[in-house]
Formats: sequence, structure tokens, C-alpha cells
Amino acid sequence: MRFTSDYLVLGSGVAGLTYALEAAKRGTVAVVTKRAVAESNTNYAQGGVAAVMDPEDSFEEHAADTITVGYGLSKPDIVRLVVEGGPAAIQELVARGADFDTSEGKDGLDLTREGGHGKRRVVHAGDITGQEIQRVLVEAVRATPNITVFEDHMAVDLIELSRSGGPHQVAGAYVLEEQKGDVHTFVARATVLATGGAGKVYLYTSNPDVATGDGVAMAYRAGALIANMEFFQFHPTCLYHPKAKSFLISEALRGEGGILRLANGDAFMERHHEMRDLAPRDVVARAIDFEMKRTGADCVFLDMTGQSAEFLVRRFPNIHARCVELGIDMTREPIPVVPAAHYMCGGVVVDEDGRTKIPGLYAIGEVTCTGLHGANRLASNSLLEGLVFAKRAAQATLDVGAGRLAEPPEWDSGSAVPSDEAVVVTQNWDEIRRFMWNYVGIVRSNRRLRRAARRVALLKDEIREYYWKHLVTRDLLELRNIADVAEMIIACASTRRESRGLHFTIDYPEPRDDYAKDTLIVYGEPPHLSGR
Repeated sequence: MRFTSDYLVLGSGVAGLTYALEAAKRGTVAVVTKRAVAESNTNYAQGGVAAVMDPEDSFEEHAADTITVGYGLSKPDIVRLVVEGGPAAIQELVARGADFDTSEGKDGLDLTREGGHGKRRVVHAGDITGQEIQRVLVEAVRATPNITVFEDHMAVDLIELSRSGGPHQVAGAYVLEEQKGDVHTFVARATVLATGGAGKVYLYTSNPDVATGDGVAMAYRAGALIANMEFFQFHPTCLYHPKAKSFLISEALRGEGGILRLANGDAFMERHHEMRDLAPRDVVARAIDFEMKRTGADCVFLDMTGQSAEFLVRRFPNIHARCVELGIDMTREPIPVVPAAHYMCGGVVVDEDGRTKIPGLYAIGEVTCTGLHGANRLASNSLLEGLVFAKRAAQATLDVGAGRLAEPPEWDSGSAVPSDEAVVVTQNWDEIRRFMWNYVGIVRSNRRLRRAARRVALLKDEIREYYWKHLVTRDLLELRNIADVAEMIIACASTRRESRGLHFTIDYPEPRDDYAKDTLIVYGEPPHLSGR
């Protein structure tokens, strides 16, 4: 079946839904999301949105903090553009009905502080900020006639017209309707990737199951320019408990006085950074990894007992309730935590308006490499980036309504048959995530990267053979995508022979001035460093 619209949005997080609402003012919008519309990385974001909302703060200070944490790879003009868009983005969310926390005894929003920030500038809704933002955006989308949401639909590949004799241009996507197993053709004048991150490429992650790098993998296969995939941020503090799958312990806890300790009560962050527990995430994650390996411990502990029980229950109700469910009383005892894969700082290269290098294809949110984050993301800048770039991309696609829609060929499954060996998918899935964690995780080495490269090459051959023989399923598509993401991360990490930001290798433990460049990669070619 063929579906047509002016705008096709793949993904339903903060970036995709904000774009859809703006684009719907001028044309029809199809939003494709592989599970429920509310299921996205945005929905699980706890901390908040970084924005200059306090008269004692400034754009210059927010930009300086972002650039410092980016370790020389953030683009100052992009940083300034995003930072200056923050207050308007917050005000628009408030106008839509977002219920952010307000300050007691005075007008204005309650602002907290997180690692790497010099000021309190993080707007939040308790400890479920992402869920609150997702709620207001979903409600607005549901109430907009020009937007059609296709839940339980997953993009298979972008429709790149040169592969069927046309120009090098994206004109939509082939999309799997999971319930029926049919692949439909979605044709649009502008296609927008807003598929989020790829945390599921690692064994341990704070991300939900949907975060399998679909957008960056599809863009890679279509010939888009990708950058900086070696910079994958590991959140320092995920709850360590056998029943607590992917449950994040927000950085905001450390912003409110939390102290990281070893099992013996030793507060260790002062040995690793002058900002102690409020050091940037890459520093804290490596410090925890170092201390766990040094002591042989399974986890470290985040101590919040210096704050009153009343404050903790009021400020962090979701985290407190989840800990209590698991027998942990954060008001009286420290919380066991470990690092986990959290945020993809690299991605599809875009300009200041979300345009990729392929005509007709735009990208916004975590799937992109805009130049904001550089080699490491400043806490709570991600929701901000999604909001600002969604608005800019919507403005940039004002004129796409002219001209005829493309007429690409329909999906052809050829002689593919239903799978009778699903174990192949689960085995390969587990193997990729395990070797990525062990060899391409928080700390890397040349030897580990070579081992990972050999394994991913072998697995990609197996996946390719399986893909062409069998009808596509969501599990197969996700496996194919995480294999492509793994390949990009390994290749980019192998190219960067220094340690910078989120990329730390024991073979080259110091940064090098001649490596203060982006790592660029295109499908079928080795990565290279460039000033972009």
C-alpha cells in the first residue's frame, strides 16, 4: 500500500513531534513510530531541559559550559544558536500546558544544576521531565487534524531514488506494519529522521528497547554523511538491581547534593576531578569504572542521606518510589549505581536547519551530529537541541509543497520466506551488545577495537544473508541496524588515535591538537578526520 503526505516524520520523541506540529500548519504530516507514540527516549528523560531562565545566568555562560564539556569539537555558532533558542522553547512548552516545577515563594521556574553546569539552569518537572514533555506534545498531535500517526510501524529503509534510476534524493521510506507483516511505501516531499539514539547497541543501557539506531543506520545505508560515532555517552548512574532494567538515576540527584561513595563509605570523586560529584559525565563514568575495576566491586553508591526525607520524596518522587519497590530507601541508605550507555553524540551530519547531505532528507534530535555536543554532551542539552532544531527544520521545509511527488517502486520481497530460525537473530543480537560493551565501552584499546571489528564483520555477513532470505520483522530490522551502528562506532573509534571526551583509549591516553577534528564516515568508505 502507498501512503503520501507532504512531510514524513520517522520517530515520535520531542524532536519528531515538535517538527510535526510546526509542519502541520502548512501541510499533511505522517508520523511513523515503531511502538506507541509515547514510547521514546524523551519519555524516559528524568533531568530536564537546560535553558537560561535566570537573570543571574547568561547565554555566554551556558555556551561556555557546553563548549568546555565538548572538548574542542563543539561548533561555537551552533552552540550559540541552540542556547539562545532555549527560553522560547521552554515558554512554548509552558504555553502547551507543560507542568514544570516552580520556585517556592517567588514567581518563575524552579531551576536545578547538573554536572558540567556553572549555574542552576535546568528546567524540570520533578524527576519525570521527559514524560511531561511527551505528554503535552502527544496531546497536541492527537488534536491536530493534519497529522496522522502510524503506531507499531517501523521504517525498513529510506527511499533513495538513485537506486531506481532517479536523482540522488530521498522521497520517503519503506515501512513495515508489524501487526500484518506488510511493507508499505510512504512517499513525501520531505523526510525527517527523528528516530533518537542507539543505546541498545550496548549490553547495559539506560535507553528503552526502541533505541536501536534505526535512523542513523538507514541514513548510513542511503549514503548520508555520518560523524563522530566514537563519542557515545555513558550515564554514570543507572540503578544496580536485577529487577531494575534500564532505570536511570538522574544526574539531578548529584545536582542536589548527592555524593558517590564506595561500599566502605569513601567519597572518591575528589580524587578524579576538581568539580567532584558535579564533574562532566565522561569524567564521572570513567571514575566509577576505574573504582569498580580497582576494588572488584559490582557497583558504587549514590548517597542522598544528607538531604531531608521530605525533600527527596517531593523532588524525586518517581525515583524514590521505584527504589522503594525494590527495597531501597534512598532517604536512609545510598543507592547502588553503575554506568550504562546513554546518549549518542555522533550521528547524521546536518546543517543549522537540519538538512543532511542528501536532498529531501532532514534529521533532528539525537540521531544527528549538529556540532552542539562535540566530544561530550553537557547534561540536559539534548531535549533543548531537539526542540530548537525541530523548529528550524520546520521553517527550512516551508517550500517543499511545490511540485509532483516522486513515484518510487513498491517494496519487493522477492523470494523471501518466513523465518524458521529466529534463534539466529537473538544470538547475533546478544553477541553484538556483549562485545560492544566489553571492547568498545567506557575504556578502549587498539586490541579490543580490532577484536570488535573482526566480530562485527563476521556477524554482518551472517545478518546480510539472513536478511535477504527471510521476510522482514522488527527484530531482524533492529538487529541489522545495531550491526551497522556497531560498525560505525568501531571504525570511528579506531580512527581517533587520542583520548578526547567520551572516547578514551589506553593506547593514546592524551588528547592531540591535530585530532581536534570530526571523524567523518560514508557507507563503503573508511572514516577520515576533517574540520567540517
